[in-house]
Amino acid sequence: MAEPKTKYDRQLRIWGEQGQAALEKASICLLNCGPTGSETLKNLVLGGIGSITVIDGSKVEVGDLGNNFMVDESSVGKSKAKCVCAFLQELNDAVKAKFIEEYPETLIETNPSFFSQFTLVVATQLVEESMVKLDRICREANVMLIFARSYGLTGFVRVSVKEHTVIESKPDHFLDDLRLNSPWPELRSFAETIDLNVADSVVHKHTPYVIILLKVADEWAKTHGGSLPSTWEEKKEFKELIRARMRAMDEDNYKEAVEASFKVFAPRGISSNLQHIINDSRADVDSNSSDFWVMVAALKEFIANEGRGETPLEGSIPDMTSSTELYVNLQKIYQAKAEADFFVIEQSVRNILKKIGRDPDSISKTMIKSFCKNARKLTVCRYRLLEDEFNSPVLPELQKYLTDEDYSIAVGFYILLRAVDRFATNYNSFPGQFDGEMDEDISRLKITAVGLLSDLGCNGSTLTEDLINEMCRYGAAELHAVAAFIGGIASQEVIKLITRQFVPMSGTFIFNGIDHKSQLLSL
Repeated sequence: MAEPKTKYDRQLRIWGEQGQAALEKASICLLNCGPTGSETLKNLVLGGIGSITVIDGSKVEVGDLGNNFMVDESSVGKSKAKCVCAFLQELNDAVKAKFIEEYPETLIETNPSFFSQFTLVVATQLVEESMVKLDRICREANVMLIFARSYGLTGFVRVSVKEHTVIESKPDHFLDDLRLNSPWPELRSFAETIDLNVADSVVHKHTPYVIILLKVADEWAKTHGGSLPSTWEEKKEFKELIRARMRAMDEDNYKEAVEASFKVFAPRGISSNLQHIINDSRADVDSNSSDFWVMVAALKEFIANEGRGETPLEGSIPDMTSSTELYVNLQKIYQAKAEADFFVIEQSVRNILKKIGRDPDSISKTMIKSFCKNARKLTVCRYRLLEDEFNSPVLPELQKYLTDEDYSIAVGFYILLRAVDRFATNYNSFPGQFDGEMDEDISRLKITAVGLLSDLGCNGSTLTEDLINEMCRYGAAELHAVAAFIGGIASQEVIKLITRQFVPMSGTFIFNGIDHKSQLLSL
C-alpha cells in the first residue's frame, strides 16, 4: 500500500526533510500584524513553521477591513494581534500561535531581552529609529532579523544577520562535477578499456559522452604538449574531432559530447568564492567555532593535500545516452571516488573536533556528507549593521544609483522611505496623512529629502517632483496587493534563513509598484 501524502509533500521536494524539520522547530516573532505582517506569517504558517508570536498593540479599525483579509467586521474594536492570531491558527492547527497586545516600539525600548527567545524576528512597518535599535538587540542576541515594510506603491525587505552560512545553496546553474579536465586514475583506467573505434554500431552509439570526451581530450593532450583546448579556435577544432567520429546522424551520444565539450574546457581547481571562504580567518577554528567552519577547516586540508587543489567529488552523473551496463559502471566509479573523498574529510573533521576539545562525533555523518556534496557551492553571507548603512552608505554605489536611469525610482523610494520617517519625527504624522495639508506636506517632504541626501554626502542630488508627490499621495497607506507581495518576499527569505538552503538576498530589496520592478540596492 502506498504511503499517504503528507500535507507538506510538495515543499518537502524543495527543501527536504531536514529543511522541514528546521521550520517545524523554529519560533517566529512578528512585530505589527497589519497586511504586510499578516501576509508574511500566513505563508509561514501554511509552510508549517513551529510557533508564532504576534506583537501588536493596536485595535482593529474600519480602515483595516479593506486591506487585511484576516480581520472582518466582527473584529472592529478588538485586539488586532488576537484576531490575526486566531485566523492564522485556523489555517494550520499544528502551529503554536500566541499574541501579545503591546506596541513593538515599547518592547524594543523597555524589554530588549524579550527577543532572545526567538529563532527569527520579522519586523514590519517600523520607523527608522526603532529598526536601528532592534537591529542592535537581535545582533547581540544572535537572533536572525528581517525588516519588511509596504508604503503605498513601494516597499522594502532587508535581511540582517551577522553571518549566515549556507551549505545547500542550490544555484540555478552549476557545472556537473565530472572532472573531465583532471580524471583520477580509476576513471582514466575505465576509459582506456573502451574502444571508440568498435565495429559494432549499437555499442558505438551507446558509449556515454563522458567516455567520448575523456578519450578525445586524451588524444588532444598527447598532440598539444599535455594541454587542453583553450582558445576559441582550439575549442572549435576539438568539437570537429568529436563530430568526425560520428558514423550516423542518429548517434545522440556524440551530439551530447559536442554539446557538453565545454565541460572539458572548464578551469581546474576551485572558484574564487570558495578560495575566499577557505582563506577566511574563521577557518582557523577553536572550541567556539560553528560546525560549518570546522568542516571548512577540514575542506581546506583536503584541497591542499589529498584533493590536489580540488574539492571532494560530488559523485553523481547526469542522464546520458548509454548502454545500461556502461552507465552503471561509470556511476559506480564516480560514487566510489566520492565515498573515498568523504571518508578523508570525515576523518579530518573528527580530528579537528578532538583537537579543539569537542566531541569528535558532534557533527553527524549526514551533515558531513551534505557538506562534501555541496563543497563547490558553499556560501557565506554577512550583512552590514543597519545603523552603518543608514549613517554611512557606500557613497560611490549610492551616487551611481542616483544617476542611473534604471535605478533612479528604486533609490528614490529608498531615500523617501527614510525621509518620511524623519518627516514623521518632525511633524508627528506621515506626509499626506491628513486632507488639506497636501501642498504643504509636499514642500516639507522635499526639504526633508534634500536634507537627508546632503547628510549622506550627496549634495546637489535631487529626487523628481513626481516621486515626492507620489509619496505624499500614499499617506502611509498599506495597499493589500503591495503588502501581499512584500509579505511573500519576506517569508521566502525567512524560509531560506531557517532551512539554511538557497542564498538569502544581500542588500535592500526595493519594490517599485509604479513600474512593477524589483531591485536590490547594495549600500
